[in-house]
Amino acid sequence: MTNAPQVPAMHALPDGEAELSLVVRLPWEDLARLGQEAGRLASQMQRPVTLDEAVSYRLRSTRPSASHAKPSGEQPAAVSSGAGVTSLPRISGTA
Repeated sequence: MTNAPQVPAMHALPDGEAELSLVVRLPWEDLARLGQEAGRLASQMQRPVTLDEAVSYRLRSTRPSASHAKPSGEQPAAVSSGAGVTSLPRISGTA
């Protein structure tokens, strides 16, 4: 147990997005790739970039359109049982 302050797992941001806090166990190779991604992004943006930002950018740039996030009144398309967590982009072949 740590003495670190507890951070809410999720909270809404003023711009309409949500911030999610989580812990992810990664192999060092994946962490190195994220560092490289952050370096490329920092070069493009001409400013320092955190690993959090690099992950967020990576997820936003590789995700399909969010059919479940449509305004009320619109029904999302049916999702086959094969879709789910396995359809998320992976950084490496580890499970």
